[in-house]
Order: sequence, then structure tokens, then C-alpha cells
Amino acid sequence: MSKTQAHTDGMITFRAGGTLLCLAAQTGERVQLLYAGPDLPNVAAEDFAALTTRQHAPGGPQEPIASSLLNAIGTGHPSPPGMLAHRVGQDWAFDPRLVTATQSGTSLTLMTHDETCNISAKHIFDLDADSGVLRSACRITNHAEAPLELEWCAALCLPIDPRLTQITSFAGKWAGEFQTEQTNLIRGSFVQENRNGRTGHAHYPGLYLGESNTTQNCGQAVAIQLGWSGNTRLRADHLANGDLSLQAGELLLPGEIQLRQGETYATPPLYLCWSDKGYEPLTRSLHRYVRGQLCSAMARPVHYNSWEAVYFDHSPEKLMALAQHAADVGAERFVLDDGWFGARRSDKAGLGDWFVSGDVYPDGLLPLAEHVRSLGMEFGLWFEPEMVNPDSDLFRANPDWVLSAPGVDPVASRHQLPLDLTQAEVCDYLFDRITSLIAELGIAYIKWDMNRDIQHPGGSDGRAVMHKQVDALYKLIARIKAAVPGLVIESCSSGGARADYGILAHTDRIWTSDNNDARARYAIMRGAAHFLPLDALGNHVGPQECHITGRQFDMGFRAGTAVFGHMGMELDLTQETAQDRAILSDAIALHKSHRALIHSGDYHRLSTPEHISGIAISSSDMREALVQLAVLDPHPEMHPPRIAFAGLDPDQRYSLQCIWPRAMDKFIGTFAGSALMQYGLQLPSTNPDTCLIYHLKAVT
Repeated sequence: MSKTQAHTDGMITFRAGGTLLCLAAQTGERVQLLYAGPDLPNVAAEDFAALTTRQHAPGGPQEPIASSLLNAIGTGHPSPPGMLAHRVGQDWAFDPRLVTATQSGTSLTLMTHDETCNISAKHIFDLDADSGVLRSACRITNHAEAPLELEWCAALCLPIDPRLTQITSFAGKWAGEFQTEQTNLIRGSFVQENRNGRTGHAHYPGLYLGESNTTQNCGQAVAIQLGWSGNTRLRADHLANGDLSLQAGELLLPGEIQLRQGETYATPPLYLCWSDKGYEPLTRSLHRYVRGQLCSAMARPVHYNSWEAVYFDHSPEKLMALAQHAADVGAERFVLDDGWFGARRSDKAGLGDWFVSGDVYPDGLLPLAEHVRSLGMEFGLWFEPEMVNPDSDLFRANPDWVLSAPGVDPVASRHQLPLDLTQAEVCDYLFDRITSLIAELGIAYIKWDMNRDIQHPGGSDGRAVMHKQVDALYKLIARIKAAVPGLVIESCSSGGARADYGILAHTDRIWTSDNNDARARYAIMRGAAHFLPLDALGNHVGPQECHITGRQFDMGFRAGTAVFGHMGMELDLTQETAQDRAILSDAIALHKSHRALIHSGDYHRLSTPEHISGIAISSSDMREALVQLAVLDPHPEMHPPRIAFAGLDPDQRYSLQCIWPRAMDKFIGTFAGSALMQYGLQLPSTNPDTCLIYHLKAVT
């Protein structure tokens, strides 16, 4: 349900999907965002304009300065400016005023212009009527003859409820992505910067903010994410006047954006949503948005990946056997990982030489691809298109195809260098090689990897080109997908280092982490699911001994863990016992039988003690649900705790059955939804590292 209303006195009330925006937008004046948040009944922009009148503050300006969409320097607003630009030290006091306001359906466009600086800023707001998610972006255009040096531009300076001082950020490292951290914002600034040339492991470009007492299901909250796969800056500023403002934008390198007359810089889009019922509605709104606007609905075949089974030690015979075992346990897609091309017998050579290795595959890859398809599976292939090994034919022939900074030694990382995608011939080569192999082998799926940071993104003229590099990446992927309709691409970046909405607008799946440790996966998946739905998150069954942590887990725990997500496998099935392969086959069958619910249902984080991880997935009509509860450490008390469920209809009764592990599969009883959500279910006594899955079905 959406509704927009424009007022002749310059007040704009704009609502859709449960979100309300109110702006003061008088022609010739600064635009003020008066309110952005959950929809409020019987409210219009005039109410907020009247309620925000302020008195003179001693020691401050005679007239209080209202916030505007960029809080640019020329406005005199006390917050950090949302835009910094100049022309050789001149025209730096940007102060744009409204020229036009245009509404069309659930979109609002505001054109502003500064006559003195001769710079315009176009603000675009798109409200999704289904999810209530706001997509906001800004476009800066230079209209003067002299070039404009743009140093910083936020997509939006967003005033938010000053009570929202509890920040949840998402940090981590390789093999430990999406770890949640909480910070209490005191008077001052919270700033998160990423200079890795990709989304990165350490600082995910998204935040949740809430009140000090906001819970999963109670209190005011807001979520933001910058949809950009390069350098980013997010900041929250608690100002001396009590205001709280959010900014997010691309972190620009020196001299990176220089606009000649008529040229425009477009910020990455900022995605925002609000809740007055805690954090969980934010998650579900973002999931609906991703499913509706970014990832088109598609089948999510159970996935087998060869990496942890063979690494670089390829042989057609071993891979044929693995394909047979994968099909036998229920895999629907087989992906051949790194090591199939050129001189790629380790990570030190061959990267960039995208030709099948005749030494390893004397008959080429077509026999393996056809064998995979004969077993009823799709065939997929690994690429790392953006990188090159110095020890490769490609680099020896084209040493000027890499990003670099003049006079600066390149940073060694994984024996590879980043290719300069801003050079047309580089992208042409990659497009030709990838599409040729797709046609030759019948590839249905690509694992698109990117395994290092970019510290020195200098182009052929020596200027920083990180913005252009990311834009060229998006265009290359779009070009390949346009040439190969139906092709599915996974975004992998040494695990989850490129998992933002920018890349997800061009790809179909996120490889969440290289860490297949089943216990570690719960925190990783729980963190990632704040922004990304389970159907987009690869979750794999690893070997009995995790290759990264060294911890060992039985198959019941490994397989049960991977049921919730886009399920896959990454282990040597020839080394698993027949009994463990049978357990794995059961878990895959279980996943398939409930896949539609897992990949479309509403996500709920359960309130659990620290030693337990719990989520629930419920259907939109609340007639069916799945609950996953993982006991990760011994119970600290004499008896296991009671866990309250979520996502049920309190007026409905449900049959409750434990469906995993198979040894504990039993019907438990029929219960009122209200009892299951308010009183809860006491868990059975189990050992640590046990994954319990319950199925609930409404009964008449």
C-alpha cells in the first residue's frame, strides 16, 4: 500500500510499505528531511515542521540552522558535511537550493542547485511498497568550465531519532566474518572506514541502530547498508545540539573523482529501513527487499564444491568419482573449483590463463562436464577473473594490465596482482574467455572469486581508479549475464569479503565464509542474516576435521547446520564412511523437503542462552515453521533450558515434531502457538555440538 501527497506550500508527505518520509521542500530554499521512519497515522509534513521549531541557543547562531540533505559546508550546519568539493581551493562553500520536486508512484526526485558554485545535487528516493525499504542516492553534476574535485559525497545525511544511540556493527576477519559488535554512541562520532578495494572482511558496510533497551521485538530501530563493493565510509554523529545524523558513502582516494563540465558523479545507493517493534522487523524487511528487488526468484540446487576435497591436486578420475558420490547423496550441482587451468598447480602460477590445462585434462573438461550432467547435476566452474599471477602467460604478455601506483612497490598478497578492469582490452579478454568456456562446456554456474585487497588502485595514467574499477566489474558481470541468459553467479571473495547489496544486484549467491567449521558457522550465518536472506547464503557441509580450525564434528552436526541456507557440500566424499554418507543424504533430503519454506519464509532470531544458537523460519501465513537450535557448549545448569519459539500464530495450535537428528526424530505433541512462544519448549539432554531441528504445522 503506498500513498504520496505533495503540498503547494512546499511540504511533502511520502509514504509506502509502512515507511513515512516528510520533507520541507520550498523552491529556492534548502530541503529539510523532517522525518524518516515508521509510518504514523494521521500525520503530514506540516506537523513535523511545526514541532521542530527551535529557540536561539546562547553562543550559537542567531537563527538555528536546520539540517539539509547533505549538510554542506555552505549551510553552516554543525554536523560533518555530507559533501566536500572545490575548484583549486575555490567554490568549496556549497549550499544547494531546491529547483524542482517530482513524484512518480513511490519515487521522489529532488533537484537542487547552487548558483554561486554552479553545482547541482540530484537526490533520488525510492520507497519499496512491499518491504518499506528506502533506496536513496545522490548525483553531483559540475556545470562550470573549471573541473570540480570531489573529495566526499554521502548518499544522504539522515537525521534519526536521537534515542537510537546503540550501534550494532558487523566486523570480523577471514574465516570469521559477520561478527556482531555493539557500541554505545556518546557525544561525538562513530566512524567506520574500509580501504580494502572490496567490501572486506573487517567492516561490513551496514549498521543497525536502536535505543538502549531495544530488543529483537520491542523498541525503535533503523538499519542501513551502503550498496557498494569498494571503499566505504559510514558514520553516525551525535551532535552538541542533541541531534543524531547518519552518513554513508564511497570513500574516495585523492584526486579520484574530477568532474569536467557536464560530468556527473553518482553515489552508491544507501538502503534504509525502520522499525518501532525492534530489530527483527528490520531483518525481515531487508530480506523481502533482497528477494523482491535484487535476487530474482530462482531454484537453489543443492551444491557440491570440489575445493576441500582435492585443492590443486586434480585428476579426472578422482573428480568423476566425487561427482558420482555427490549425485548419490542428492547433489544437484557440481562445481569444479580452482586448479583446472594453465599452470595452476598451486596458487603461485597460472592465474589469468583461462585455458583448460592439457597436462591435467588431456581430453579437456568436456568429459567431466558431460559426466556431471549425465548424473542429473548442473556443471559449474571457478574463476578469479579480476586477478593475475606474475607467473602467468597473461602477465608476461601484458605487464601493463595491472593496477599499480607509480614508484610504489606492490603489496604481495597470494602471489597475485589485481587486473585493471578500467582498460577495455582487459574486460574484453575476460569476457571472451569466460563466455567461450561457458559455450564449450555448458557451464550453468560460476563461482566468481576475488582473493585479495587492492591497496594501490592506480590506472594507466597513474590516477586512483577504485570507483571506476568497481563500476567496470559490475558492467563486466552484467555483460556476461546478458550474453548467457540464465547463468548463475556466486560472489566469493576469500569467503564473505564481498557480500554487499551492490554486488548482489549483479550476482545470485554469496559464499558466506571459507570456514566450514559447523560450530563457527552459527555466528557467521546469524550475523550475515541481518542483511541477507538464507536462500542467498551458501552454507556447506565440511569434512569431519575442519581444515581451518582443526575441530572435529560428527556428520549429524555438520549436516544439520547446513540445512538452513543455500545448502551445499565441500568435502571428500570418498573419505566419508558409508554411514556418514547416508546421514548426509538424509539431511539433504530433509533440506529439499523444506527448501521452499527455508528460502522464502520469515526469519526470526530466537532468544537463547549464550551456549545455544536458535532461529526460526515461518511461513507468511504462520501455518508452518522450522526451528533450528544448536547446542554449542555444555548446559551450565542442571537441566537444559526452555526456549521460546517465534513466528507462530498465538491463536493457532501446532503439531510439533523433532525431525533432526534422525535418531531423535519423533512426534512431541500438539500445542498452542501462544504456549510455544511465551512458555517455550524444554530441550532434551544432548551433548554439545548437537543441531536440533523442529517442524511445526498448524492443525485444525
